[in-house]
Amino acid sequence: MTFSIVARCADSGQFGMAVSSSSPAVAARCAYARAGVGAVASQNVTDPRLGPGTLDAMAAGMDAKTAIASVIAAADHTEFRQLLAVDSTGQTDIFSGTKTLGIHADCHSHNAAAAGNLLANTTIPDAMVAAFHAAGGHLGDRLIAAMQAGLAAGGEAGDLHSAGLLIVDQQQWPLVDLRCDWTTYCPIAAVATAWEIYKPQMDDYLTRALNPASAPSYAVPGDQ
Repeated sequence: MTFSIVARCADSGQFGMAVSSSSPAVAARCAYARAGVGAVASQNVTDPRLGPGTLDAMAAGMDAKTAIASVIAAADHTEFRQLLAVDSTGQTDIFSGTKTLGIHADCHSHNAAAAGNLLANTTIPDAMVAAFHAAGGHLGDRLIAAMQAGLAAGGEAGDLHSAGLLIVDQQQWPLVDLRCDWTTYCPIAAVATAWEIYKPQMDDYLTRALNPASAPSYAVPGDQ
């Protein structure tokens, strides 16, 4: 039903995650990140409370492994949940409950972790983490490369319909929050296209928030 990756950029300190699913609006339920803290994916019969809870635990000083263990210990129905996190030092951890759906697998490394359920095969998370580390460029480029590698390795057993890309930097709001909530085509391709359009404008939108007097024109009709 879902495969995702959480990651930290060691150079910029940014955190991000990318996710795709056969269900609609997957990023609305599964994608969580907080500047200076980390990134979390909560998936598989999703409990959206687990994402913010894990971020709160890491913000309080727990590493990814301890934070996930703490959240899982306090939650109900955890046998249905899948939870993955990366913390401020790049440590990662993954929990998959005993009732995780279908073929499920995970892979974690320093600065990146991937997991999925109802997968076509067990190689997908390995392919995603390998692609993330092999790719260059912005964190967004590497997350997209990871999702494309997961898809190429087989992806979900069924058709994908939604995807998302979330990145945080230094502000309280996301630097990047791109979503395809439903399509009958490829949602990963849709988010990748949105990223290529948004990436060269990303810093301009930050400037508009922090110092609008120095912000560039929108370059659209009516903006004189």
